Amino acid sequence: MSKSLKKLVEESREKNQPEVDMSDRGISNMLDINGLFSLSHITQLVLSHNKLTTVPPNIAELKNLEVLNFFNNQIEELPTQISSLQKLKHLNLGMNRLNTLPRGFGSLPALEVLDLTYNNLSENSLPGNFFYLTTLRALYLSDNDFEILPPDIGKLTKLQILSLRDNDLISLPKEIGELTQLKELHIQGNRLTVLPPELASTADTCRQTQNPRRRIMTNQKRSAGNPWQPRTNEELAQAGLLASSLNSSVSLALSHK
Repeated sequence: MSKSLKKLVEESREKNQPEVDMSDRGISNMLDINGLFSLSHITQLVLSHNKLTTVPPNIAELKNLEVLNFFNNQIEELPTQISSLQKLKHLNLGMNRLNTLPRGFGSLPALEVLDLTYNNLSENSLPGNFFYLTTLRALYLSDNDFEILPPDIGKLTKLQILSLRDNDLISLPKEIGELTQLKELHIQGNRLTVLPPELASTADTCRQTQNPRRRIMTNQKRSAGNPWQPRTNEELAQAGLLASSLNSSVSLALSHK
């Protein structure tokens, strides 16, 4: 373990620092970071831009986590223990290699922001209790392989932002009209030809973005050779970095020229 990581752990423990940032350190295994899982006091852990392929079950020991950022790694699966993080509010798993979510994933009672952008997820990847995440205010599912959005999406009645860009959606369920607090709906880059009339009930509050000229990502799908490599630094910055709060989560799809 590099001295810098060791120092981060020691300083957090000695000074009782609640936030630990270990982004872009070339980390391939969280278990190699001595003492990390003894930091039960921390509320924020950033491990973005590393080389992680798994998340160990020990993650449950960080019981006070509110923000957990794994953006841009190579994570293929998650442990069921991640649902033990009962205080977790923001979880960023964007730009990884997930093709399924663990059983019980929906048992995160405080989760408000979930970013699953740029994975290999589909409607068959979601566990049965996924739509029990009724505290969600922002759900990012862009750049995955969804052909159908399950009707249970209507249970997430607190959603304000729903991003479904660049999937293979052929239709949206009528239950999406039950999302009465929805302010942003991103649906460009799909195979949609019609929208459910029930969306009219959210028209006054919801910004729907389907204009391909205002998309963040290019029309080109992920490279078959290396689908996990961002195409440009600009796209990496825009591909779903975890917002510190919903107030700062502005619609880049609308502002991008």
